[in-house]
Amino acid sequence: MFKSHKNGREDAWEGVVTKRSRGMLDGSNMYHFVEVRLADGASLKVRISRRLWKSIEVGDRIVSRPGADPVKG
Repeated sequence: MFKSHKNGREDAWEGVVTKRSRGMLDGSNMYHFVEVRLADGASLKVRISRRLWKSIEVGDRIVSRPGADPVKG
């Protein structure tokens, strides 16, 4: 199972991308998501920016620090 949410500004996590997806959940805006496998084995599905989504592939590491958007790491 995984936890799904919009990345909060105070969330901190680091992991490897296992899946990329996107969708028009509200019918008018495109949302970009990645599923990330964390070090403890848990999975996390988070919404990310289009720019980051286009720059990463499955297997890439991404990092989110408190007060910052996730970045490729």
